[in-house]
Amino acid sequence: MKRYIHVAVVAGLILGSTALRAQDPVVGAPDPDSLFHSKNPKLDVNKQAAYHIIKDLIEAGHWDEADKYLTERYIQHNPLAASGRAGVVKYFTEVVKAKPVPIPEKMKSKIVAVLAQGDLVVVAYVRERQDSKDPTLKYTTTWFDMWRFKDGKADEHWDPATR
Repeated sequence: MKRYIHVAVVAGLILGSTALRAQDPVVGAPDPDSLFHSKNPKLDVNKQAAYHIIKDLIEAGHWDEADKYLTERYIQHNPLAASGRAGVVKYFTEVVKAKPVPIPEKMKSKIVAVLAQGDLVVVAYVRERQDSKDPTLKYTTTWFDMWRFKDGKADEHWDPATR
């Protein structure tokens, strides 16, 4: 339980830091691919799985390869998608209607940080949003995904999505 609290605190610091300096845009790392490595072999395996979930599945839409990176029971805490690998695949292929495109050589997502501890990996992204008071303006904030890994595959997922 302590490690979940620790990771949540670290993620909160990353996400909360943008509120302290709202005038500064959130900026991604110059080489996001490099953030998905660790000298610790177990953390490296988990970071690499998170990398491929983002690059191969989310960015490139290759949900037919989800079994490489997600366990069958994949617990989903996003209220928009059902739990189970089949549930998340259905969400991205039938609701989001993601279509496969060539997997890019390098990740396209703007990544702020990748943190790994124990069986958890947290990825913080730059997220551009439209200003609700003036739709002609945009601002940046931070989004995150957190996965718990089991045997090198994501087994549980959290993000800040709402209905």
